[in-house]
Amino acid sequence: MKLRNLIIAFVACMLTLWPYQGGAAGTQLIAAILSSDQPRYRDAHRAFVKSLASRGYDAGKVEIVLQSPNPDPLSWSNAIRKFNAYKPALIVAYGAPAATVAMKETENIPVVSVDIYGSERTAKVTSGVSSRVPLVTLMKTVASIHPYRKVGVLYTSREIGSRQQADDIRKAAQSFGATTVEANVTSAAALESVLTSLLPKVDLIVVTESSFACRQFDRIVSRATERLIPVVSTMPDAADKGALASLEINPQEQGHLAAEVAVRLLEGANHTNLPLLTPRRVDLIVNLRVARVLKITLPFQVLGSATRVIK
Repeated sequence: MKLRNLIIAFVACMLTLWPYQGGAAGTQLIAAILSSDQPRYRDAHRAFVKSLASRGYDAGKVEIVLQSPNPDPLSWSNAIRKFNAYKPALIVAYGAPAATVAMKETENIPVVSVDIYGSERTAKVTSGVSSRVPLVTLMKTVASIHPYRKVGVLYTSREIGSRQQADDIRKAAQSFGATTVEANVTSAAALESVLTSLLPKVDLIVVTESSFACRQFDRIVSRATERLIPVVSTMPDAADKGALASLEINPQEQGHLAAEVAVRLLEGANHTNLPLLTPRRVDLIVNLRVARVLKITLPFQVLGSATRVIK
């Protein structure tokens, strides 16, 4: 009886993890995967689906299956292998971690990589949408608000985009005469000890687009605010969540651009010939409320150049 119950539970679990049961005749399957269950990826995916439909690829022509596995290499790999078994027309991967795994695990299935740092292009897959922003602009803005000398950088070494972004932050900080103290966040559990070690050494925290750091962003801001240390980032909604400033690419535009690439692939384009698209809209957002808490005065020039000021 116990064995029977275990088998039933296992089957139910597998069905929950893989809901696709086969689409209607004549429809093409698009498989989508999130590197982690972040609002930015959900927003981009909703825009992707809506944009596809506006281009004639609605539920009658395509079936889109979305998976959000645990944010680790084994789970991403398992999800991609399940996709491969159903031979989708293409795979849409949100975030560099899942995109990198998809590139490795697929043979003849095009991968549309969404929200990957610009230089992550490979010879195998070049199509997708970049998340690269001019970090020197963010660092220059912060320097005019809060002159810094030691910059703490939270990143995750196994995530290509996060690692490359940390490199860019280091170069940008050096151009303003500052040094960086880089902290590798490998898990949510390790974050507390990382912050305890890092915060006494720095006067600014920059959070890269690490999946671990993103999910723990509120905690990072809370700990930094206790020491009156500003936090900045390029994550969408970072300023709304307590960052002093953020330089953000719009997730909806990323979704629309991903749909543009997907339509070209569905209509027969060779994915190796498609470019990596860069969104045009980059928003500089500053949080006046956070500035007051940190006892920082925002210069008029910064307020005037910001796309949005949170009051």
